[in-house]
Amino acid sequence: MWKVIFYIAEDGENPVGDFIISLSKKEQAKVFREVDLLQEKGIYLNFPHSSDISGYQGLRELRIKFSSNNIRIMYFLHVKNAFIILHGFRKKTQRISKKDLEIAITRMNDYLKRKGDLK
Repeated sequence: MWKVIFYIAEDGENPVGDFIISLSKKEQAKVFREVDLLQEKGIYLNFPHSSDISGYQGLRELRIKFSSNNIRIMYFLHVKNAFIILHGFRKKTQRISKKDLEIAITRMNDYLKRKGDLK
């Protein structure tokens, strides 16, 4: 079994949890199903459920489709069996916005720095 850890900001804020709570109950259920799949299959969870984010080594996305809505949850593998969930958003265009990528990278670097893995 793989661990899934939600990023918590230094001030205690849980931005991904807050994003998920903002979704409809049915959307929340789909998101939690994908998180459960990640916990179950780990690095073996592939497309269409999960994919690499091109140009950003280690950064991946959970891909959730609900009706005509596309929801993305960005994450990375921190240690051999623990995934860190960094950022969630509704994807409205073909490409992930620079803003969403910057949020995920900033949170990843913050997490690694606080864990002592980034100088």
